Amino acid sequence: MLSRIEELKLIARCVTLDDHRAFARLVDAYSPALRRYIFNMTLGDASLTDDIAQNTFIKAYTSLKSFRCAARFSTWLYTIASRELADHRRRRSEMPSEDLSTAPDSVSDPHRSTELRHDLMEAMKTLNDNERAAILLYYLEDRPLKDVARITGRPEGSVKASIHRAKQKMSHFLIK
Repeated sequence: MLSRIEELKLIARCVTLDDHRAFARLVDAYSPALRRYIFNMTLGDASLTDDIAQNTFIKAYTSLKSFRCAARFSTWLYTIASRELADHRRRRSEMPSEDLSTAPDSVSDPHRSTELRHDLMEAMKTLNDNERAAILLYYLEDRPLKDVARITGRPEGSVKASIHRAKQKMSHFLIK
């Protein structure tokens, strides 16, 4: 992760000089964690992860002038990604012929398919989108509660409740 000062310098170069290399450095710095979040939110759909990550970075680049620096750049990226995920779910639910229960059964990457990882992925499938986002951002991405609330656009109390419900659901699933 970049320091706040490095981040702001790169953003300034992007906005003032239209410096594509500066934006590429931002992408390189934040892409792995953002892609991990999206991958987990899509329950292991690598193709959808690629699409949403690409759309997120395109939207970030095209609207970089609107970035207000009130939060970290990564928080802003996660917010854009969360909106992209919501837009995808909305578009998907508007398609009458598509079966909404077609989430992948397991992680396709053979290096990650340990028994525990598989069990956790299955437990994640029991969560709704708000619970899954809260758990992933808070525990996996190690984001403060305030950031999770900002990214998801929900009050902190609702995020805390989602985390609590998610932990209960996952523990019941894993104990069975």
